[in-house]
Amino acid sequence: MRIPEWTAQRHPLPQDLVDAVLARRGGTLINLDKALMWSEPVARGWAHYVGNVRSKLPTSWKLRELGICTVALLTGARYEYHHHAPDFLKAGGTQVELEALNGLVAHDPCVSAVHDGLGAVEQAVVQYAAQMTRRIEVDDAVYAAVAQHLNTTEILELTVAIATYNMVARILVALKINPEDH
Repeated sequence: MRIPEWTAQRHPLPQDLVDAVLARRGGTLINLDKALMWSEPVARGWAHYVGNVRSKLPTSWKLRELGICTVALLTGARYEYHHHAPDFLKAGGTQVELEALNGLVAHDPCVSAVHDGLGAVEQAVVQYAAQMTRRIEVDDAVYAAVAQHLNTTEILELTVAIATYNMVARILVALKINPEDH
């Protein structure tokens, strides 16, 4: 990591914040937390906002995680993929789908997300996330493919999740935050 790991000795924070982050993480800070804790406003806002995006949106957990994994692979955010690929599987995704995603990302998923290992809605989500990540602007046809499967609230929540994890990826990559086992 490019910045030192946060510790209470290096940069004291209010105990309620430290306790809240520890509780959210099951008692152990992850490397991302050890970066974010250098700023109290960032750590507090992050816990609330990203926590909601990650775990409180009613839109399909599987599709959100698929979008997040797409972002991670396209941006080179190994940390993000390390944490979200297992969640994709827990949410009902399959290893075949992850392998298909990895294969698509090795090519240019902004052009086509067609792969036998992915269903129609999954292909649409991959292409949507890829265009949001690589080009920012999403083609009308790609949006229409997503809209065939999701209602307005689901489209908004999927879009916010993809956009949020593009932000996360940029922080992870810029600060060279690696997975905990590295």
